[in-house]
Amino acid sequence: MNQPFQDILTSEDELRALLGYPNEVVKRKAIHHLDHHCRAYIAMSPLLFLSTADEHGSCDVSPRGDAPGSVLVLDDGHLVIPERPGNRRLDSLRNILVNPNIGLIFIIPGLEETLRINGQAYVIKDESILDQMVARDKRPLLGIGVKVEECYMHCAKAFKRSQVWNSNTWPEETALPSVPAIIAAHVNTAEFTEEVVRRGIEESYAKRLY
Repeated sequence: MNQPFQDILTSEDELRALLGYPNEVVKRKAIHHLDHHCRAYIAMSPLLFLSTADEHGSCDVSPRGDAPGSVLVLDDGHLVIPERPGNRRLDSLRNILVNPNIGLIFIIPGLEETLRINGQAYVIKDESILDQMVARDKRPLLGIGVKVEECYMHCAKAFKRSQVWNSNTWPEETALPSVPAIIAAHVNTAEFTEEVVRRGIEESYAKRLY
């Protein structure tokens, strides 16, 4: 496939010439521990996005959703994300094993500012920690422990532009993409029709959330 990009920037100087520099508040807003504000935000957040990369730098971003308060803050420098049942690709976990650098974005519904946390991650199975993360009578088999290195609030511009919390901007349900159709097309075998995929998804959601 031909490269369609003809004018590629290759240095920070080029970026700064176009986009400038952050103001003093932006430069100073990052902290290096979980203060009471960060703890309160995490306690209210039911959804986060987790970014990892493998040893070659190939990146992955994975959503993690649960009841508010499911992410356990151990102290000012450490938190744990429960590893609930997924599709067993283990992309995030395998990446952490070879490259512990991790980035998190915590979201609270209706709030346009997000909390960003960067740090070092570990795949853990400490029973004393996992015992505190039981949901629907099921304890997670593993957790993602994070040593916090940087925390800061991210501005609301992306949410304001997208109007994602404004239900008046949402598409009609009948216009939404069909996920079973997309997956069946991508799998591209006669065995996994759209209907087979749909039943598999429904069973997974009904029986294997926890």
